[in-house]
Amino acid sequence: MRSALALMLGVVVMAGAIAAGWYLVGALRGDGAVPQFAAAHQAPPSANPPAKLAAKEGAKDDVEVTGAIGPKPAAPAPVPAPAPVVEKACANPDALGVSRVVEIDTTGGPGFGFQHFKQFDFLTDKEVVLTFDDGPWPGSTPAVLKALDDQCTKGLFFSIGKHATYHPEILKQVLAAGHTVGAHTWSHVNLNGKKMTEQMDTDEIEKGFSAVKWALGTEPAPFFRFPELQHNPAMVTYLGTRNVAMFSCDIDSHDYKHDSTPEKVVSTVMTELAKQGKGIILMHDFQKRTAEALPTLLKQLKAGGYKVVQIKAKSTFQTLPDYDEAFAKEMKLPTASSRPISSVVQTVMSK
Repeated sequence: MRSALALMLGVVVMAGAIAAGWYLVGALRGDGAVPQFAAAHQAPPSANPPAKLAAKEGAKDDVEVTGAIGPKPAAPAPVPAPAPVVEKACANPDALGVSRVVEIDTTGGPGFGFQHFKQFDFLTDKEVVLTFDDGPWPGSTPAVLKALDDQCTKGLFFSIGKHATYHPEILKQVLAAGHTVGAHTWSHVNLNGKKMTEQMDTDEIEKGFSAVKWALGTEPAPFFRFPELQHNPAMVTYLGTRNVAMFSCDIDSHDYKHDSTPEKVVSTVMTELAKQGKGIILMHDFQKRTAEALPTLLKQLKAGGYKVVQIKAKSTFQTLPDYDEAFAKEMKLPTASSRPISSVVQTVMSK
């Protein structure tokens, strides 16, 4: 009997000791709840917290806002990047090459070429700049590019906007080969024409640049040449406000004349160079005779001790959104039929 009573008393004492132990642990923790692991893993504050939390209507906002950034305007669609320019080693040990590269700051619209502009004489004796107008054009422009590539040298191309839309793949080749691309109006109209107004002249210039940008897939250089070298005074001023450099020339190859031949092109350029000693040479990659003359001309330049200066721009030309949008709409005009050409045009007889 005593043994059973002692056993029961021992169990009661042990239970009391255990209860006291749990009570002591709970007191040391400050609570008797299960640990809240979520509290230990709270999300860190945002790296870019809002400048001001939205408050309920009528509530006072106690947060002092020293600066707030509003939502950014919608960004324009990115322009597809052009093919990267890959400079390859020159395979021709006797190539004309490029003697130096100059960078033009076009701020304010500087002019080059002594036929019209006398201020900036940056070429030294025996230096030439190779410039080409009116492209891109099938056959002739690729041939000009090959001749330049064979001599590991570079040129400056002034593209007509319409031609750029006809053959954008060729103009991309010009840029990919490392040449500089500027603009030559939309349709090669004489900006000094009697029927032209200032607005029409401006449209020709801006639309031409937008077309070249569209064809290239990137902004062109802020370089411009007036068609027929007809420098409209009002547009000279306008181009200055657009920070576009204007190019006349020192030596005209006259390759556009009806009686010109590849031999005459070479003779004209070399004769004028012998007189002037240096200069910006005007040619046309639109002309087949120029493409045929260029390999010989480049070899004669090399033999005569002349050196090519490549011209680049410090910055690119920023086209105007209104012209870009208008041009994009024009390029997406609906056609009368979406049928494949094979179902519209078929050869019924051939020789």
